[in-house]
Amino acid sequence: MTGPTLNMRHRLAKQQKRMRHRFQAPRPIFSKKSKKSQAPSPKSQKMEALVVRRLGDPTLPPGGEASPFAAVSRDHPVPDLTSPTAVRVRVASTSLNFATLLQVQGKYQERPPLPFVPGSDYAGVVDAVGPAVRRLRPGDRVCSFTGVGSFAEFIVADEKQLFLVPDGCDLVAAGALPVAFGTSHLGLVHRAQLKSGQVLLVLGAAGGVGVSAVQIGKVCGAVVIAVARGTEKLQYLKSIGADHVIDSSKGNVIESAKSFLKARGLKGVDVLYDPVGGKLTQDSLKLLNWGAHIVVIGFASGDIPVIRANVALVKNWTVHGLYWGSYLIHRPAVLIDSLNELLSWLSKGLITVQISHTYRLAEAHLAFAALRDRKVVGKVMIVMDSSAKSRL
Repeated sequence: MTGPTLNMRHRLAKQQKRMRHRFQAPRPIFSKKSKKSQAPSPKSQKMEALVVRRLGDPTLPPGGEASPFAAVSRDHPVPDLTSPTAVRVRVASTSLNFATLLQVQGKYQERPPLPFVPGSDYAGVVDAVGPAVRRLRPGDRVCSFTGVGSFAEFIVADEKQLFLVPDGCDLVAAGALPVAFGTSHLGLVHRAQLKSGQVLLVLGAAGGVGVSAVQIGKVCGAVVIAVARGTEKLQYLKSIGADHVIDSSKGNVIESAKSFLKARGLKGVDVLYDPVGGKLTQDSLKLLNWGAHIVVIGFASGDIPVIRANVALVKNWTVHGLYWGSYLIHRPAVLIDSLNELLSWLSKGLITVQISHTYRLAEAHLAFAALRDRKVVGKVMIVMDSSAKSRL
């Protein structure tokens, strides 16, 4: 197969256009009659924002000649409310995901037009609401996610896209929750239907989605095998409940997993959770039971693995491709229920959010470098509070 057919490309282009429209901060649509009900930002009020002016290496300092980012400055207008149900949020924190890095490089499947402000999951405090907003009020603590726009001090979203942060939950942790934990929750609970006693193998387990998958696996009662690089990461994974940890840098992943399974009297792996791809995925297929589920999250290795259809047929494997953001279009109710359950688990202490690094907006290039260089155990966050300091 040389590539998608013309009709397939047309359908994909239409879907991407719809998703960009859904995720981008809405533009003003008030008529003259409705302007009075709008809660505009003061014309003199400005905010900081990280603006991508060209595609490129996000680890280069903002404002540099080769950097994709313009210099961070407080000269961007605070966005107005754009509909009667719009809510303006003062952003407290926003998350870096691997997709964010790819987005700035121009390698992600969603490519917003230049210039743009990167976006991801975020949390903050409601600053202003439209006249038709009923559920939220200024001062409420909320979290959400977006394709563009959250790397700024303020963002505007529709009321139905915002989730109340439970009392006692930190806003930095809440800002790290939606994408990473949402992806793992939908992948493991909704798609693979992970059950108590089953064996879950998590590749890339020390990253944002990996850490969340380990925790959700334990909430579901699974036996969790976690694969990561380095002693520090393995120790952390043990501390959050992983039953067996394997250092992938030592090249003995399959042998170590087989020894553990044999010692436990287990036949093999029931669910493979894979944000990595490449040779590690190919090798891990040898561990799968008949009827296993493979949840494909991404390809952090840069190498897309081949899962042979004839083998999947004989072994009755189910392969789940999971593009979490598309649920907002195709299954929004499922996504909303998933995030509400995760926020409930967070408030009850069933899951915790590991914040590995925090940076200010002007230090975003350092955050991207930490993510690229795999120095992360958990999540990397941008914190808008001017008093925040980098934590390495």
